[in-house]
Amino acid sequence: MREEKVGNYRWVVVTLLFFATTINYLDRQVIGLLKPTLEKQFDWTEKDYGYIVMAFSTAYAAGLLLFGNFIDKIGTKLGYTISLIVWSLAAMLHAAVTSTLGFGAIRAVLGIGESGNFPAAIKVVAEWFPKKERALATGIFNSGANIGAVVAPIMVPWLLGAYNWKVAFIVTGAVGFIWLLFWWFCYEIPSRHSKISKAEYEYIHSDAEPAVTNTGTETKVKWIRLFSYRQTWMFIIGKLLTDPIWWFFLFWLPSYFSATFNIDLKKPSLPLILVYTATSIGSIGGGYLSSYFIKKGWPVFKARKTAMFIFALCVLPVFSAKYATNVWQAVGLIGLAAAAHQAWSANIFTTASDMFPKKALSSIVGIGGMAGSVGGILFPLLVGNILEFYKKSGHVTIGYNIIFIICGCAYLVAWFIMHLLSPKMKQVELD
Repeated sequence: MREEKVGNYRWVVVTLLFFATTINYLDRQVIGLLKPTLEKQFDWTEKDYGYIVMAFSTAYAAGLLLFGNFIDKIGTKLGYTISLIVWSLAAMLHAAVTSTLGFGAIRAVLGIGESGNFPAAIKVVAEWFPKKERALATGIFNSGANIGAVVAPIMVPWLLGAYNWKVAFIVTGAVGFIWLLFWWFCYEIPSRHSKISKAEYEYIHSDAEPAVTNTGTETKVKWIRLFSYRQTWMFIIGKLLTDPIWWFFLFWLPSYFSATFNIDLKKPSLPLILVYTATSIGSIGGGYLSSYFIKKGWPVFKARKTAMFIFALCVLPVFSAKYATNVWQAVGLIGLAAAAHQAWSANIFTTASDMFPKKALSSIVGIGGMAGSVGGILFPLLVGNILEFYKKSGHVTIGYNIIFIICGCAYLVAWFIMHLLSPKMKQVELD
């Protein structure tokens, strides 16, 4: 059956997910761009900033478990709505904070709210797409993370220069409520949506797995049971070892360019814009590559695993960032690594929907996301201590070099452990 004959409303759904993820990352990126301003106003050290990032990461980890299971129970439409309201309000309330402790607290609330984005979005993709299109759909909506990171270096410095840091938080946080209107009136699961054709519905459910017929509450799966499967641990390890690297790119990259190449973060930053633009290409291209392999006749799991190995290799050149003699060499090396991460991310999320049925998918994404966030809790402490140590000796660049070595190793290590845990990535049968 030719794709144009089955309808395209599922791509409208992906567009909604794309903008939600853009807003999600815009809101979390703001503090990284305001770091030089805020650390002067509140007298932060690198360790203080590390603790603030850790507060977000800890709450994000806890929230992933909460929202993952919660969305499996109440459905994607309402679950996504609640998540966005919480994180948008928290983003705006940063403007009311008057202390370092207050920033830690409000970042924790932001982390809880933002944790609902990926469990909901991955489940939406599984509900609206057959397996052969899921990686591409995931890559497209996941590229919203990069667009948010591109928009932020333009929007936030402008708001900071024209107004102040408080307005930057208020404006970026308020954007989420505009998206919410479109979500509430345009989205529903396929079996209940009036704008989907019968042909598209049948195409979406052309997998062996039965169609989703309601909000997903008809069969409950205890999330604790999911830990008994090797496939769960494969996903956990993959997220644990690689998610913290992306968080480093989000929260410390602006500071790296500022400290190493004297980039003025009060102005729109072209190096940051180029890095995060590259990640958008990586996210969509990564999703396309495994989907291309599948359309060429490769088994689904072989396609995913081969694509992820290629992307792990693409991160390795970041080792040589320490030899960069100008900002554009650093942009090229870091941009390639960040793009490879997003390509990896598009595929590792899709492996979850390949291995687990839809009724447990948000829970699995929540568990894996929690593992990634645990790494995100520990890694900022390591980064903060390394940078603080070398900053005191006047060699902060050496600290960043050590961190880039860690980044370069993480993906290949993760891939080999994942392969050992589940060489054939068999599908889990929960019934």
